[in-house]
Amino acid sequence: MPQLILKPWFFILLASWLVFLTIIPSKIMKHYFNNEPKTAYTSKPNTKTWDWTWH
Repeated sequence: MPQLILKPWFFILLASWLVFLTIIPSKIMKHYFNNEPKTAYTSKPNTKTWDWTWH
């Protein structure tokens, strides 16, 4: 049963997590994302009330 031999699998686990935590995030963050968040307006938009013409 090769699954019970810990020595090669533990190194593969550590090496893959090292790649996932160090190399991949820096490569992903270099990309330009088209959906940049816009700043929210602090002022409330001026809306008009509805005029009921049939009253």
